[in-house]
Amino acid sequence: MGIEILSFTIKDVYDDVQYLASLGKAQTAAVKRDADVGVAQANRDAGIREAECEKSAMDIKYNTDTKVEDNSRMYKLQKALFDKEINTAKAESQLAYELQAAKIRQKIRNEEIQIDVVERRKQIEIEEQEVQRKERELNATVRLPAEAESYRLQTVAEGKRTQTVEVARAEAEKTKKIGAAEAYSIEVVGKAEAERMRAKAAVYKQYGDAAIMSIVLEALPKIAAEVAAPLAKTDEIVLIGGNDSTTSEVARLVGQIPPAINALTGVDLSKVLSKVPGAK
Repeated sequence: MGIEILSFTIKDVYDDVQYLASLGKAQTAAVKRDADVGVAQANRDAGIREAECEKSAMDIKYNTDTKVEDNSRMYKLQKALFDKEINTAKAESQLAYELQAAKIRQKIRNEEIQIDVVERRKQIEIEEQEVQRKERELNATVRLPAEAESYRLQTVAEGKRTQTVEVARAEAEKTKKIGAAEAYSIEVVGKAEAERMRAKAAVYKQYGDAAIMSIVLEALPKIAAEVAAPLAKTDEIVLIGGNDSTTSEVARLVGQIPPAINALTGVDLSKVLSKVPGAK
């Protein structure tokens, strides 16, 4: 009998002094270095290649974008030209349509105006005929009778005016004659009064104070009457002071007459009386 090993797996190999680990460190470091260098070179080459690829891609993209923009611009230019031609054609078509529509409307309006003119002419003819009819009716019913009445009234007015004028002339002549007669009468009376005054003046001049005294004496009763007029309405007069007082009061009143006459007429009655023979 014995032990048969078919397979086995080494999980770990180690020693206490790290000999095995030390043997592999230099090789491991060189391998790692070479690996890092290789990785760096690979990364560099990859970066360069990637940059070149990106540059090529960007160039292609830029060229493509430029071509796209050029094509877009050309498209827009072509589209603008096409739109311009289309809009021009549309505008021309619209203007032609509006012009034709305006011509048609103008033609219709002209026809309507012609119709209105014809209707207005007919209306004017009808109105003129109506005016003529009313004119004839007015002449028959109003104007001719009115003219006849006017002529009658004018004739009557002329007659009344003539009558009034004649009456006024007669009245004026009458007034003129009456005025002349009154003026002549006033003139005659004035001359007579003047003659009388001249005669009185001559008499007064001839007789002097005696004539003036005569006038004053003639006027004294009238003056006394005017002075006594208020006393005529008095029922009773009472004088206080006895009989002597009454006499003196009467004498005082009589003594005031010459000054009153002098004040009223300017004639000094005392002087005139002193010139009368036998008067004191």
